[in-house]
Amino acid sequence: MPAQRFGNRRDYYYSRGKLGSDPLYPGVLRALAPCSQPLLDIGCGLGLLAHVLRQSQRTQPYLGVDIDADKIARAVRAGKRAALVDARFACVDASAALPDHQGSVALLDVLQYLPAEAQPVLLHEAAARVAPRGRLVIRTTLADNSGRDRTTRITDMLAHLVGWMGTRPRHYPDAASVRAPLEAAGLQLEMVPLYGNTPFNNWLVTAVRGDGT
Repeated sequence: MPAQRFGNRRDYYYSRGKLGSDPLYPGVLRALAPCSQPLLDIGCGLGLLAHVLRQSQRTQPYLGVDIDADKIARAVRAGKRAALVDARFACVDASAALPDHQGSVALLDVLQYLPAEAQPVLLHEAAARVAPRGRLVIRTTLADNSGRDRTTRITDMLAHLVGWMGTRPRHYPDAASVRAPLEAAGLQLEMVPLYGNTPFNNWLVTAVRGDGT
């Protein structure tokens, strides 16, 4: 909620809608469940994943990074008001450089906003930060020319035109272009639909690194 009674409630209603209707966070919690290693959340936005983790009694150290400085400032304020423990936020351009990290990594609804040539680079950098027995959890739209694929593209375009989505998607990856750099980095993948009750072509990718033995 805004600090002032008549302040802007956009973040409040966005968060309520996101948490109430999007299958993203239950899916991510399930994917991370066996692992309690420190988590790097790339493209964290308002930091909703940090709140979901703490409300679910997950205590691993959390670092959320995003290129949007204003969103990071709002995430910091919300984190302080919620008294999030061991949760930090930083303004970082993930397409340029990621912070040092070893543990698990979340990359949620980020890939499609990068050009095609930048996507395998980010996937490689994210995979390099996954520790033994750590996990890389990705939610992304996949290009497969299905009805859901076309619905997703049209909705994203309209959301950008009306100003709800500040940045338009640059390139929707297909399954092979997501799988190849992660398998090359030694991760074992599972890719499952994460449609929920939505008409969108969202998938959850869970990539696991072995224990090194």
